[in-house]
Amino acid sequence: MSEPITAERRAAAFRATREAHSTEMAEDYVELISDLIAGRGEARLTDLAEHMGVAHATAAKVVQRLKGLGLVRNRPYRSIFLTDSGETIADRSRQRHQVVVEFLRALGVGRETAEIEAEGIEHHVSADTLALMERKTSEWTGRALG
Repeated sequence: MSEPITAERRAAAFRATREAHSTEMAEDYVELISDLIAGRGEARLTDLAEHMGVAHATAAKVVQRLKGLGLVRNRPYRSIFLTDSGETIADRSRQRHQVVVEFLRALGVGRETAEIEAEGIEHHVSADTLALMERKTSEWTGRALG
């Protein structure tokens, strides 16, 4: 039988969730910027707003925040580019997403549902849990991920 959850442990879980939420938007945006550059050769503010389903002004605020974090660089009326740090975060986010998708698929979840659900899970799963998901998926499918 498992140990009851104490108020302190629950508070720690809430803190971890808030921390994950604080980085979630940045990770989503840098991953999208990377995908747009790979697919179209550029990432424009208009494209970000359209793909994220937000107003142009909202996307502009996020890009300014990302710029302040050193994840993107841009100039007025020009494309948005990732810094090396931004590209590292995009690659790591994409890899986490793929591990979660493959894990869910190995459980029998359909491709579309796995893609949608992985988008939320990938930001909240710990490195230890992600490694376990990757190991179990490899055991179940007989193929290595990554």
